[in-house]
Amino acid sequence: MSGLSARILGFAVALTLTGSGSAQGPQLDRNAFVPVFSVDFPDPFIFEHQGRFLAYATNSGGSNNVQMAQSSNLVDWRRIDGHDAMPALPPWAREGYTWAPELLRTDSGYVLYFSARHRERGVQCVGAATAADPMGPFTSSAAEPLVCQYELGGTIDGSPFRDADGQLYFYYKNDGNNPRFRKPTDLFVQRLSPDGLNLLGEPVALLRNDTDWEAHVIEAPTMVRRSDGYTLFFSANHFGWEADQRLSRYAIGYADCEGPMGPCTDAPANPILYSYNSREAGCLSGPGHQMIFDARGRSFIAFHAWAATPSCRKADARRYLYISPLGWRGSVPQIAVSLRPDSAD
Repeated sequence: MSGLSARILGFAVALTLTGSGSAQGPQLDRNAFVPVFSVDFPDPFIFEHQGRFLAYATNSGGSNNVQMAQSSNLVDWRRIDGHDAMPALPPWAREGYTWAPELLRTDSGYVLYFSARHRERGVQCVGAATAADPMGPFTSSAAEPLVCQYELGGTIDGSPFRDADGQLYFYYKNDGNNPRFRKPTDLFVQRLSPDGLNLLGEPVALLRNDTDWEAHVIEAPTMVRRSDGYTLFFSANHFGWEADQRLSRYAIGYADCEGPMGPCTDAPANPILYSYNSREAGCLSGPGHQMIFDARGRSFIAFHAWAATPSCRKADARRYLYISPLGWRGSVPQIAVSLRPDSAD
């Protein structure tokens, strides 16, 4: 049995965090969720390649547009210092605002999707860059973004999905919560060309921020095919942990979908993973921007949450990487307690 498999068995006691986001938290063992990578690594995406795991994240004040880390077991991570997966942005994009990278493998190589600031319009848009290797360097000479809903505040959080029949789909969110626009936010889907570089047909709106826990924003769409249907994960509410907040209100929810292009219905138990400060479970603040991936026969959910002090106060402006096994009870996702760095062989 591999070290990774042993750790999964050790921590895969499934649980569901349901409710309205109460600060009391779930009834679990102490420190149910602990980070596997305690550096600033927001909006994570994980990809397995040639026996190792590569992670990509939003730039965090350094010189890299797309920072990367790597691991052999999902538990022990190290940043790839000095390496930028996309060292040069396309002509339309301004440096300093490169967010939420996600990767797609195609027959011709790899496509990196990212959000960046439009030089002329001043809003975030989603672009695509290509490379022959998942390490990059990813490049794009595009004069315009892949998608940008200028009249709706811009576009962020592009996420590809390949269905069982091979058809590609692309999910994204209009950036209507941009203070310049103050519009509702929707999650959209379009078909994607086989090379991953062109959107096909018209966009379809799947979900809108229309419940109290979502507040002014939903974002970070992640489509998953279950054995008996489709689930669209997403994050909602303000991502930050502000000085006047006991805990961040950012949280993760999901919707049941009839197909990759919907229709989708919010789960009544949302949010399923949220902030808490509990004697039994420990501290978690602002879990969100999740992604789902399969590795060595199991499914996992990765997300970020804020760095916290032992007394569950905001430590600083870093968001750490968390990884937990993901299972299902019927159509309801089950998130296990997280993989833990101190479990390494």
